[in-house]
Formats: sequence, C-alpha cells, structure tokens
Amino acid sequence: MNAADDKTIVREYFNSTGFDRWRRIYGDGEVNKVQLDIRTGHQQTVDTVIGWLKDDNNLSQLTICDAGCGVGSLSIPLATEGAKVYASDISAKMVSEAQDRAVLALKNTVNPDFTVQDLESLSGDYHTVICLDVLIHYPQEKADEMISHLCSLAQSRIMISFAPKTFFLSILKKIGTFFPGPSKTTRAYLHREADVVKILEKNGFKIQRKAMTRTRFYFSRLLEATR
Repeated sequence: MNAADDKTIVREYFNSTGFDRWRRIYGDGEVNKVQLDIRTGHQQTVDTVIGWLKDDNNLSQLTICDAGCGVGSLSIPLATEGAKVYASDISAKMVSEAQDRAVLALKNTVNPDFTVQDLESLSGDYHTVICLDVLIHYPQEKADEMISHLCSLAQSRIMISFAPKTFFLSILKKIGTFFPGPSKTTRAYLHREADVVKILEKNGFKIQRKAMTRTRFYFSRLLEATR
C-alpha cells in the first residue's frame, strides 16, 4: 500500500465512520471505556503542549500552525489564550466540526483560521508548528518527508507527537489491541523516537522538552524541538 493510498484511506475514514467515532471521543458526551481512555490520553497530550507554551509566557505573541487539528481540541484553547492559530485537517467534516466548536467557545470565525488541507499542501511561515497524533497514519518512509516539510514551515519551534515503536507496543499492535473495537481505525504506524529525532536534527532543530503519555489504549511520545 503506497502513501497515496494511505492518504485516501485516512481522508475517507475521517469523513465517514471515523468522523462520528472521533467526534465523540474528542467531545464530552458518553462513550465506552476504551474511547474514554483514549479521550483521557489525548487530552493529557494537549494539556502538556498548552502547559509548555504557557510556561514560556509569550503565547499571545505567537503564530501557530496546528497541522491535523481534528475537531479543534488544541486550536481552540490556544486561540483562547491569544495565539493566532492557523489550523488544518485532511477531513472536511472534522474542520466543519472544529469551526462550529470555535464559534461556540470564542464567538468568532476569525481565530482559529480553519482550512481543509493535508500535510503535504501546507504552506506559510509560523513561529511554532504543532502536529499531534498524526504520524500514526504515515509509514516511516513517508514520515521523513512529512516531518521535514513541517520543519520548513516553522520559524522557531516544532512540537510533534507519535506512537513510539517499542517492543511492547509492536506486540500490542500485532495482536490487534492497539486500537481495539469493531470499527477499527486506519492503519496505525509506530515510529522509533531515534528516527524522529534524527529527522528533526537534520532539519536544524534541537530537542528541548519531551513527554510521554500512557493510558491503557493510548500511547504518545511528545517532542519539542527548536532552531
């Protein structure tokens, strides 16, 4: 299966059955125990990013690209804090949901600025580029290209999270429990942390902060790198 096929599958999934599933997970309504666990894990990653940015005491001065924004779980809080946020997602349904949530939370349609785009077509120049839990949809040979492209958009900093490729998680994935349930998500690609760090360093970035979120069904390694 090539990268183009992966992208088509991801787009179609998040514009159909995946949209309803992940809209519930990233919301506050009733979900099953597995979905609640994933919601909790993802929110912990989002909270870590927001905490790091707040610690720097300049969030309101930043332009931020939220690549793969989903329903706005990160974009909306960042805009609330005063950052200028440019958010995108491959799924038109996800972007529409994010816009609706932003209107309810912020009473405007200006910031965040949402658009339907895949990672490859992103352009612009931002102080900080953030890409959370998106690399799981990209095989390693495509991840290098994607991370390098995101780096080219970042003036100062990139934050990226991914499912780390460890022996334990590889076994979980192999036996089908990494993303459990009858309506499984798209293919879940794991990535070695050393490989991701190498790509970042190749593009002129140096790791500053790291975090790891582990719940029963959610595993995400978060890296912050600066020029």
